[in-house]
Order: sequence, then structure tokens, then C-alpha cells
Amino acid sequence: MADKAKTAPQAAKKPAEAKPAAKKDAKPKAADGVEKKKVKKLPVVPESWLKISKFKKGQRPNMLLHRRKIRAVRLLRRKQNLLRALNYEKNYLKKERAVVEQARVAKRKGNIYIPAEPKVAFVIRIRGINKVAPKVRKVLQLFRLRQINNGTFIKLNKATKNMLRIAEPYITYGYPTLRSVRHLIYKRGFVKHRHSRIPITDNFVIERKLRGHRLQCVEDMVYHIYTGGACFKKVSNFLWPFKLNTPTGGWRKKNNHYVEGGDFGNREDKINELIQRMV
Repeated sequence: MADKAKTAPQAAKKPAEAKPAAKKDAKPKAADGVEKKKVKKLPVVPESWLKISKFKKGQRPNMLLHRRKIRAVRLLRRKQNLLRALNYEKNYLKKERAVVEQARVAKRKGNIYIPAEPKVAFVIRIRGINKVAPKVRKVLQLFRLRQINNGTFIKLNKATKNMLRIAEPYITYGYPTLRSVRHLIYKRGFVKHRHSRIPITDNFVIERKLRGHRLQCVEDMVYHIYTGGACFKKVSNFLWPFKLNTPTGGWRKKNNHYVEGGDFGNREDKINELIQRMV
């Protein structure tokens, strides 16, 4: 009995084993005993789109200012181009009246008035590449007439007149009027930009390339082409060779000169009638 009494307090001294505390954030179990996993949802709008929209919002004031500047420049250019066109029209009328007045003065004094020689010619290629002499081929290449029914403006001087004489059986040419020059540029005008053929849709196509020569609209080009002005070479090279149709009613006879009832050679003022049939 004494032994049992000694062992009892020793048993009471042993500390009770601590039970693990219940976890507060224990995941709820489903009915079937499988834990539910939290699925991370993707954003509705991609992050790249959010960045782009944020950038655009920051640039919006600058864009509005830029658009206002462009609108103001367009209005200014439109007014300037109208004034330029009016000034050119006045110059054309003044020259025509001067010619008429000089003719009247000469007639009054019993003389004959001989008008000045034309400065510009319009050249059209009418024949193909079969049996073309090397010299003729080179002249056509310099005139940029590489296809049938191609046309270009050429400034007349001693050198170009000799070149026209060499290639005469393959071309027809004459002296265009203001109406013909305008008709060609407005209806069949294409320009050269980065080795590409681009239509003249607005005046900024011209201003972008010829701004350094103080040319900014189509009427500037018409003026320098018709009068053979200081910028004739620049404007002529800027224009792509005109691609015309076969004339309405066809050709008469390409192997004969125009004087003999054919087609090739110098037509002088009659080239304007041919241009109207080919545009």
C-alpha cells in the first residue's frame, strides 16, 4: 500500500500532452471530401491594351493641338492657292492682250506681226520597239518615252530640236495650249515619289516635294510647264510620263508624215485636237 501511495504523486507530476489547436483558416471541405481550389481569373482587358489606352490619354491634348495646327495650315494654303491661281490667270490674260495689241499696231502701220516661237512642246510616242536604231532608242529613252502612247513635255532649244528630228518617225509632237496642259495634268497627272507612281490627290503631294522651289499647288506646275519657266525641268521630271489612250477613231497611217496624211512629225497647234482624243 505504501508503494502505491509513493507512485501516485509521481504520476500526477507528468504534464498533460497538449492537443493541437484547431486551425482557424482551415479550408472548408466539399461534400465529397475534395478541397476547393481558388482559380485566379484573367483580366477582362489585356494589359497591352490598357497601356496603349493610358498612353493615348496622355497624348490626347497634344493630338488635339496637332489637329488644330493642321486645320489652320490647310485653310491658309487654300487661300494662298486661290490667290496664286488668280494671279496666274491675270498673267495669261495680259500676255494674250499684249499679243493682240501688237498685231493691231503692226497692221495699222502696214507691217506683219510674227509671234514668238513656242517654248514648250508635247511629244507622244506612236510606234513600238521593232527595228529601232540605237540612236533613236537613246533619244526616246532621254525623252522618257518607253511605251506606245506615252507623252511628255519638252522645252524647245537647239539640242532638243535636233533630238526631235532624229526620232521623228516614231513620235508626233506639237505646241500645247493652256487648256491642253491643264487637262493633261488634272486628268492624267501622276507624280514620282520614291520611285513610285502616285496620283495627284491634293496639293500637299506637290508641296511635299517642291517646297524648296516655292511650288505648292497644281496651278504652279501648270504655269511653269506652259510658260517654260525657271522650274520647268524640276516640274517636268517630277511628273510621271503621261499614259494616254489610243485616239478615238484610231491613227491614220503611222508610216507617213502628218503633212502627207499620216501621223508622225510636227503637228504644231493640231496636237491639241489629238490630246483631246487621247485623254
